[in-house]
Amino acid sequence: MRGQPSILHLDMDAFYASVEQAAKPSLRGKPVIVGGLGPRGVVATASYEARRFGVHSAMPMGQARRLSPHAAFLVPRFAVYREISERVMALLARLSPLVEPLSLDEAFVDLAAGPDPPASAEAARRVGEELRARILAATALTGSVGLAGSKMLAKIASEQAKPDGLRLIEPGTERALLAPMPVRTLPGVGPATAETLRRAGLSTVGEAAEAGEDELLRLLGRAHGHAVYAMALALDDRAVVPDRDAKSISVEDTFDTDVTDRARVRYEVARLADRCVERLRSAGRSGRTVVLKVRRYDFTTLTRSETLRGPTDDPAVVAEAAGRLLEGVDTTAGVRLLGVGVSGLADFTQEDLFAQAVPHEPSPAAPAAVATEATPERRWLPGLDVTHSRYGPGWIQGSGVGRVTVRFEHPGSPPGRARTFLLDDRELTHSAPLPLVPDARRSTGRPPDCALS
Repeated sequence: MRGQPSILHLDMDAFYASVEQAAKPSLRGKPVIVGGLGPRGVVATASYEARRFGVHSAMPMGQARRLSPHAAFLVPRFAVYREISERVMALLARLSPLVEPLSLDEAFVDLAAGPDPPASAEAARRVGEELRARILAATALTGSVGLAGSKMLAKIASEQAKPDGLRLIEPGTERALLAPMPVRTLPGVGPATAETLRRAGLSTVGEAAEAGEDELLRLLGRAHGHAVYAMALALDDRAVVPDRDAKSISVEDTFDTDVTDRARVRYEVARLADRCVERLRSAGRSGRTVVLKVRRYDFTTLTRSETLRGPTDDPAVVAEAAGRLLEGVDTTAGVRLLGVGVSGLADFTQEDLFAQAVPHEPSPAAPAAVATEATPERRWLPGLDVTHSRYGPGWIQGSGVGRVTVRFEHPGSPPGRARTFLLDDRELTHSAPLPLVPDARRSTGRPPDCALS
């Protein structure tokens, strides 16, 4: 452990939803849910106003609509999120050459490697507060900052600071802070590990530490048990690694008892595919190759892969590919572990979003080639930017029954009026997003003492 809280963790607050609130004045202070709007869509990010109704990321969009029916449901605009992320990462790079991005909205910074390393906890706090102010001025958005002597504790601190806050863990207080927390707080402790510890009477980090290393090795195995014991003692010497370029993104689950039921195996593969895509989207990536990992009852491990025609971030596409791969694997004797991953990663593009958001069926009345070429420009997805030759810039509020509703406003304007047009109105066209206005500070309208995270 470091003697100074010189590792900083930044996590932007409800990033995608906050960007949309800052860009769309009529949505400030109101529930906003960003994600896939199709029948198998999932929530990418929910604003804090929507979270009060129980909506959270990775939730099926249908469930989110039931919990918060009056929210604004928008498709993601990844090109906008990437541009704002680049602004934020540039501010972090001014603090230190060691910046480790985890996704578009989250990163670690090693302040000790910077040009002006903090010599005290108070100096580190000033750095964190100045960073938050600069981010607000540059993006009109808020971020939460955690400061500690290790990556694990800095991330825990930023979670406690949410939203729009800063938390510093003083050196020497780490174990007392961790002791009452649930074991799931520790990195690498998932549902299966937590359940194993719970059955042994170990529900909190403090109880895991008191059990001793030998007991954790017995329960979890040598490598995992040693790692959990070290983290329970607040020991984490992982370095901040800059320029991480992940070759793949994957998730996996180990089951307490071997799974033999084929329907259960199929269900778990589909669930893992959704979680994998959630991580893929959080990292701002798409991928071309789907990988299935199966560890059988006898610890033999099989991997199968399928390369798609192009990169995707569609959970349905990934789930279907993983399901096809599963059909070639015999699981009748029992499965101990399942994993789904995506490799061959690529950056998101707006064209990827259009191509995957809504399946297209050419009109029977039009030649297929003409319909395919014309459709992307006339697809009215909620949240996308448009402009009208008479009314100016706005965004799509919704469409249906041959009409599209547009709210005419932009980041620097007051809340605008909504107007409805025919779908084939040639005065209405898609347009490039307008930049966020830094003066729209605290544009999400959240009270600073909001207790949600």
